[in-house]
Amino acid sequence: MLDFKSILKMATVSLKINRMRSILTSLGIIIGVSAVIIMLAVGSGASKKIAKDMESMGSNLLMIRSASAKSGGVRMGSGTKPTLTMKDANAIDEKCRGILAVAPYSSESKQLTYGNQNWSTSVGGTTGAYFMIRNYEIDTGRGFIPEDIKNGTKVTVIGQTVSTELFGDVDPIGKTIRVGNIPFKVVGLLKTKGSSGMGQDQDDIIFIPITTAQRKVFGTDFPGTVNMIAVKAQNDEIITTTQEDITELLKKRHNIGKSQENDFEIRNLAEMQETIKSATKTMSLLLGAIAGVSLIVGGIGIMNIMLVSVTERTKEIGIRMAIGAKASDIRIQFLIESFLLSMIGGLIGVAIGIIGANLMHSLAGMNIAITLPSIILSLGFSAAIGIGFGYYPAYKASLLNPIDALRYE
Repeated sequence: MLDFKSILKMATVSLKINRMRSILTSLGIIIGVSAVIIMLAVGSGASKKIAKDMESMGSNLLMIRSASAKSGGVRMGSGTKPTLTMKDANAIDEKCRGILAVAPYSSESKQLTYGNQNWSTSVGGTTGAYFMIRNYEIDTGRGFIPEDIKNGTKVTVIGQTVSTELFGDVDPIGKTIRVGNIPFKVVGLLKTKGSSGMGQDQDDIIFIPITTAQRKVFGTDFPGTVNMIAVKAQNDEIITTTQEDITELLKKRHNIGKSQENDFEIRNLAEMQETIKSATKTMSLLLGAIAGVSLIVGGIGIMNIMLVSVTERTKEIGIRMAIGAKASDIRIQFLIESFLLSMIGGLIGVAIGIIGANLMHSLAGMNIAITLPSIILSLGFSAAIGIGFGYYPAYKASLLNPIDALRYE
């Protein structure tokens, strides 16, 4: 009876004797595993990039905007009909369930100047709560304090892009810039957030107190109105309840009947985020499945070559059976050969996949994320392919009659 060590040695020797055929047989597995690694790396990278973008936007968010105005039957777009007010924001904060923070918000594009430098950017009028709602963090200086909002103070918190364009490497805190023709003191510098999911530079912005914006910067025919109200719910479980409460409250405050169209729109960013995450996960699985087809093709290649190997080594099998090898020994030997072919191909495929994914990141600038689970999954699937597709040839070899096998030419 042959022990496992001897069987493993014979299987290894057999693969070495037919080295070129072994390499060609493993080629399908190499291609399949490398494709799986690359596809999963790209899919995971995209998922992490989207998750990062979603985190930078903030979580459990509701964005309430004014409804679109109509002119001659033409809808002018969201926010063109000023219906939301500062009082609406206060009422939402006081009366709706599940509220963590509320911030009114209005914005316009303005020209900024400092010395002989100038820069056009978005100016957002809001309160201190907006920074927390949208995950803006203060790098140096401070944010808004209640006195800034109450007194309409001419202070501003600026993003990193604006700071670079106006001040270069100079610390902007305490400096005075002009927003349009109005001087504002820089009291805070935001930490870098980078680009949003739609490619918008989130650092190319400045914030001023909402009261200052309404009274001195933007100007409006409807005092107290705002473009938007940002709401952060306490958690994702209560956000639907919060949205329902806000809808009912605003309908009541704006005297909207049951049959009338709302003069506001509520966008649930949590639902959008979940939809995007689900779509990205589905795409990652699809990419992995497509790459997995290559592994199955490689497995079929292994089975075909192993069947050829059984036919070529019929006499060898007969001799081993004649000197005492059992059918199970023959079966195990061929299974080990198939397993080794698959695993060697899998390891080479992992190395090529990692190199290929990094090349895609370096040359194409794609976001990738090579994870240990994806490597283990690829190798595990590779091993399963080797055993699964190698079983039939091994089983066929173990059924050979020793006498017939010895007579085979």
